[in-house]
Amino acid sequence: MNIAVILEMAASAGDRPAVTESGRSLSAAGLQRLAHHAADRFRDRPAVLYAGTNHLAYPVALFGAALAGVPFVPLNYRLSDDRSAQLVARHPGAEVLRPADLDGLLEPAGGHEPEWRPAPDDRDATAVVLYTSGTTAAPKAALLRHRHLLAYVFNTQDFGAADPGDATLVAVPPYHVAGLMNLLTNLYAGRRIVYRSAFDPADWLATVRRERVTHAMLVPTMLARITAEVGDGTADVPSLRSLAYGGARAPRPVVERALRQFPHTGFVNAYGLTETASSVCVLGPDDHRAAMASDDPAVRERLGSVGRPLPGIAVEIRDEEGRPLPAGETGLVFMRGEQISGEYAGAAAPEADRWFATRDRGRLDTDGYLHLEGRADDTIIRGGENIAPAEIEDVLLEHPGVREAAVLGVPDPEWGQRLVAVLVGAGDPEEIRAFAKARLRSSRTPDTVVFRPELPRTATGKLLRRTLVAELEDSADA
Repeated sequence: MNIAVILEMAASAGDRPAVTESGRSLSAAGLQRLAHHAADRFRDRPAVLYAGTNHLAYPVALFGAALAGVPFVPLNYRLSDDRSAQLVARHPGAEVLRPADLDGLLEPAGGHEPEWRPAPDDRDATAVVLYTSGTTAAPKAALLRHRHLLAYVFNTQDFGAADPGDATLVAVPPYHVAGLMNLLTNLYAGRRIVYRSAFDPADWLATVRRERVTHAMLVPTMLARITAEVGDGTADVPSLRSLAYGGARAPRPVVERALRQFPHTGFVNAYGLTETASSVCVLGPDDHRAAMASDDPAVRERLGSVGRPLPGIAVEIRDEEGRPLPAGETGLVFMRGEQISGEYAGAAAPEADRWFATRDRGRLDTDGYLHLEGRADDTIIRGGENIAPAEIEDVLLEHPGVREAAVLGVPDPEWGQRLVAVLVGAGDPEEIRAFAKARLRSSRTPDTVVFRPELPRTATGKLLRRTLVAELEDSADA
């Protein structure tokens, strides 16, 4: 089976708009016709590289590649010319689609009908190659096969189950796994997809109102900017029923503020990785509401979790030697499931049904909620004590003068590492240290507080800690 079956099923379900962008729309049938045109163009190529923004051409290119039986490779359009050239060079002979090429996919030359060949029926073929964000190591090319993508869609969605007026706003970039899976899941469910090629909080809110958007997905930095735009009131978006956030860690203060501003919207925290073909754990709307309403600290704490595993996903916490840990103990997060790939270009294929090491640290509580403490490589070791930056960052974000926070470990001759808090906002460093010390143990109080105008992040909001550490080690701030 091939992901093109999703388009075939959607095209048979009616002729209403399936994808909208910049005032233009395509029905699923129109998208299918253009995808077959694109497949005619792609069949002699080893891969299709997409270096554009969110555009009507994105689903045309994805399904055109699937119909042609070649991998689809979305690239980060924000990369420098040199870095982009390096990635393109990894795929010699591939069709490269840049912004200037995209409208051409919507207007095939020649005026003839495409050749409607059936999609190759190979569920083990590579459907998509996604480059990881590279926050803790060099980006790797993750291979997602047709069976991984279809397993996620079929296990989480009901075909055609959406209401006729449902619409999903997609502002996450097309080279992120969330951008890919938002397309597949919403097309399968029958929800119209509304694309925005760039993100601006005021424009996002206006688009929700104008297009009567019912569902949306954001990365946490987008959610934080929207809450700042809304301010002290509530958001005037009566159509919005569901708002999912994920792709990076969401600070609890941001989530709590959003829940107050969108009182009639169901919030979903979705946790997944590129290698897991989208979400593997979800904290649903009822969990959010229960946590906000509860006086029980254990229930309230779930608001900072990523929820419980989806059906078909097994989660295990292990120590450094690979031994399983009981509920409540922190260790390395391993996962297993039909949608999980964990495979990279140039590396040996993983064994069937094996556990995937996420490289995240976390714990499972007694009710099965997964609480993450960040990447394993982010752990700070100070005087022999393992410290998760996330715990300190959440406390710092409670300070009224702090908008963003990153806590890092830098070399120290006495303690091995000492704590530096890099903040976006304003305030007196010593007062902020005292604020943190009153809420944390002394060993977890930042030794140094510095301010920056912004923190380095990927386009999907992941903090580039390695970049910050390198800057601190080279500066007087450290």
